[in-house]
Amino acid sequence: MQINLTEILQLTGIQKNIPIDIEMETFNIAEQDYLIVEKNPFDLIITNMGDKELQIEGEFTIKLVLICDRCMGETPYEMNVSFIKNVNMNDTEESRVKDLNEMSYISGYTLDVEELIYDEMVIHFPMKVLCKDDCKGICNKCGANLNTTDCGCDTTQIDPRMAKILDIFNNSKEV
Repeated sequence: MQINLTEILQLTGIQKNIPIDIEMETFNIAEQDYLIVEKNPFDLIITNMGDKELQIEGEFTIKLVLICDRCMGETPYEMNVSFIKNVNMNDTEESRVKDLNEMSYISGYTLDVEELIYDEMVIHFPMKVLCKDDCKGICNKCGANLNTTDCGCDTTQIDPRMAKILDIFNNSKEV
């Protein structure tokens, strides 16, 4: 959804509430697509603070299907995102890049709401995803999901520094 900001910039102090329906069906990050299973409409509030400065704020909830980092199983993840952005429309594209203020969601006097939502989702995306706090993960030997089955693989781990000593004991007949 594109919003023309020209009308809002003309009157200082004006505040505009715009109902937003999230249009994206998938969320792509790090070359991985995640399915969006639930998204709720929200109100985007744009306020003219004066001198071509805008405040853009909103709050939305979105539910994705992510992959657990331990067991590789699908798990639902609810993202609650709240944001307030202050935008100075006097800044040029070059000065925004120079100040590392990358606002890819504003082009000229147009606000790209989907790009703004995407940027906020990237910021709120979890570093580590677990299906549950005590997820057991997968077996290192056979790849079975240890949350659903006990594979029976030998899971004893020998300290590699002691492996040679163990070989001596296994090869010796007297010990």
